Amino acid sequence: MHSVAETIRRVLALLCAISLLAAMAPASAHAEMTVARGSLTHSPAAVNGARSDWHYTLKDGESFHLVARELLRRNLSSRQLASYNGVSSPGDLRSGDRIRIPVAWLRQQPEPARVTGVNGHAQLRPSDGGPLQRLTSDDRIRAGDTVITRDGTVSVELADGSSVRINPSSSVVFNRLTRYGRTGMTDTRMRLERGGLSNRVRPMIEEGARFEIETPSAIAAVRGTAFALQTDSRGSHLQVTEGRVDFGRPGATREIPAGYAATLATTGSNELRIRQLPPMPDVGGTPGTLTSLPGKVQWEANGADRYQVDIVEAESGRWVRREQTSASELSLDDLANGEYHLEIASLATDGTQGMPASVPLQVDLSARAAELVEPATEAKLDTDRPRFRWRYQGDSERARVEIARSQEFTDLAASSEWSREESATPNRPLDAGRYYWRVVTEAGGNSVATSEARELTINGTLDPVRILSANYVDRQVRLFWETIDQASGYLLQLSEDPSFEDVIKEATVDDTTAALRLIPGRRYFVRLRAVSEGPMAGRWGPGRELYVE
Repeated sequence: MHSVAETIRRVLALLCAISLLAAMAPASAHAEMTVARGSLTHSPAAVNGARSDWHYTLKDGESFHLVARELLRRNLSSRQLASYNGVSSPGDLRSGDRIRIPVAWLRQQPEPARVTGVNGHAQLRPSDGGPLQRLTSDDRIRAGDTVITRDGTVSVELADGSSVRINPSSSVVFNRLTRYGRTGMTDTRMRLERGGLSNRVRPMIEEGARFEIETPSAIAAVRGTAFALQTDSRGSHLQVTEGRVDFGRPGATREIPAGYAATLATTGSNELRIRQLPPMPDVGGTPGTLTSLPGKVQWEANGADRYQVDIVEAESGRWVRREQTSASELSLDDLANGEYHLEIASLATDGTQGMPASVPLQVDLSARAAELVEPATEAKLDTDRPRFRWRYQGDSERARVEIARSQEFTDLAASSEWSREESATPNRPLDAGRYYWRVVTEAGGNSVATSEARELTINGTLDPVRILSANYVDRQVRLFWETIDQASGYLLQLSEDPSFEDVIKEATVDDTTAALRLIPGRRYFVRLRAVSEGPMAGRWGPGRELYVE
């Protein structure tokens, strides 16, 4: 008879063999994961949390243990991964060998989204319950944050390069923003509480990647497509322009292909109302490059009551603005130099956006030097804030005045604000002295031209001189007056009338005191003005009556 210890040993060996065979079975099949393009094809098991695998191919210089350490969660080991793949000697694996990793085993980390553009007013409500913050470009959106738009629009870039444009009067909660280590896979889930958004989702070939938007009445799940989604008190409304979207109530979605719209009411029937989108406009007459603004974009009318034009930066995907018109043309103005996409779509009577025509557009404006008007060359002015005037020589330009002490303009004494007007005043008063001024014009945000420079002298003014006292000694009067900064001397006038129309004595005095000999019994009037060797003009102080008995 076998001993008890021997029996236990054999049972344990049998269990280990069974476990090893079970682990090796999937590896021997070498089954390829289904790659879904354009629609969500998770199996029910995958949606409910069962294992779905992500495949990784070893590269030159990589080892099985290194990959496991970089990709697996911290509570999982390379030994467990080897067992899952049925590999008894991981060190024997070489470049080109494939490893299966359950998505649930992959290391996950939060990956904030980045705001690429804000037009108008938009706010961020942090997930930690902090106060609302004004949203600006380059801000980060983290899991749990809410974006609220008022009259503005917001463009957002996700970790995988997908873009989201949030419409005005909308509220979007970013429930999940996750990246699976360095795999490139992301898991993005949002909730559209009200309003609308447009999305361009990069294709997801990995089974573990996920992009879902939930509304109060429906859910939209995609694997690489372009679509728009809106929600209001009546229900949720979807328009698919590329690829396919699974749309409907959770657990009861239908695949909506490109070119179709679907609506699901908030209450009542669960049935989707599916209809074809309005046709794409013919935009054959659209210009490719605009060298002046405003410019005109035209398209063939197709019977729609209204059309919608979205202007999007080509490189960043930033949503510049949206225009609607009942005509089959639109005037474009106030665009910076750069490359854009115009997305032109017909609108159905209920406001449903049709299939958009995407048209490339380049704005290439060149600034030209302005023609100076006034002040004239070498003008001498008494005011410390003169008005400068010029004439534009180009299109869609704005300008500002620059004023400096030297012709090199290395240190500006003053300038004006950027404006599309043809006149401006400096942003601060100018001290007396000699200056040079010019006009800098700008077009398209990055094209700049500079006018010629002109010389200008600001005369400035000295304070009026106030007589402090008059001391009488016999027939002589000694006057004392205040000191004026920047004065090189003082001009004194004596008259027998208070208007000083008939001056009987005038003299320049270096000091702040002077003695006058007067005829007794006659009335006199005296006043003083500071003088300067520079471009400073003095002002007469108040006259003072003098009388010697």
